[in-house]
This record gives sequence, structure tokens and C-alpha cells, in this order.
Amino acid sequence: MSPMAVSRTLRRLLRVLTIEEDQCRLALEAAIGDLRQLERAHAASINQAKRGRQLVVSSVQTGELPDRLAGLEETNSAHRRFAVLTPRIADAVSVVEARRQEFLTKRVECRQAETLIQEGEARESIIATRRAQQRLDDWYLNRLLGRRTASKSLIPVSIERTDDLLDAGRDETLSEDLPETTPQS
Repeated sequence: MSPMAVSRTLRRLLRVLTIEEDQCRLALEAAIGDLRQLERAHAASINQAKRGRQLVVSSVQTGELPDRLAGLEETNSAHRRFAVLTPRIADAVSVVEARRQEFLTKRVECRQAETLIQEGEARESIIATRRAQQRLDDWYLNRLLGRRTASKSLIPVSIERTDDLLDAGRDETLSEDLPETTPQS
């Protein structure tokens, strides 16, 4: 399998993981919303119990029996609601924690896939850079060898000294860059 195909497969996997991460995030947000709604109902039942107790206390001072009965019923109703909501809140908290864990797991998987893709792209970039450099080196070497062959066939070299023998095989452009030596007699 070529490196390009692996990265294409990883990109597809990343898209799937991103979709799953979004779904887990939405499920987590829904579970948090449910928990908040239960907590608001719980707070309302606490307030209802307080109002019922206040109604009972005020009815004791005024002597109104219907207010006292209404206050007691409000308090009892709040306690029943409180008793029902407490286990539901505990269940909602556990659901939120489970959804949060799923979400974090999907997020980690998604980040791992992103890291693999980035590493693959970096590897492909390095390989492409090396290939481009190799092509450039090959071009330069071919150009250099082409000039050397052309300079050997076009320019006759006379060998009068051993230094001339060493310089005879060098490229014309390279020998122009070297300082000329004068023969010493």
C-alpha cells in the first residue's frame, strides 16, 4: 500500500471519528441538559417545601385551618417530589459521567488520527524534498559530466609537468577558478 493510500484511509477514518466525536458531544450536552432540568426541579421542590412551612407558620398565627392544611400538603408534596428526584439526579449524574468519558475517548481517538496524518504528511514532505534534491543533484552531476566530456573532446591538453597531468581531468570551469601556477625553472 502506498503512503498516499494510507493517508487517504486515515483521512476517512478522521472524518468518521470527527462525526462520532460530534455525536458524543451532542449526547453529552443532552445528558447535561437533562441533569440541569432535574436539578431545577429539585430546587423548585425545596422552595415548595419552604413555602409550605411558611404557610403553616403563618396559619398558626392567623388561625386559618385551610392555610395550615394547604401548607402541610405543599410540604408533603415537596418531600415526595424530592424523594423521586434524588435517585433520578444520581442516575443522571452517572449518565453524564459515562457520556463525558465516551466523548473524551472519541476526542483522544480523533487527536491520535490527526497526529498520524500530520506525521504521514511530514514524512511525505521529507521524501518529496529528498527526491527533489536528488533530481537536482543528478541534474547538476549530469551537467558537470556533460561539460567534462565536451571539454575533453574539444580542448587538447598538453602535459608538460606533473601538475598539468593532475589538472587535465578537471572541468574547464573548475580549473578556471583555481589560481594559475607559474613554472619554476
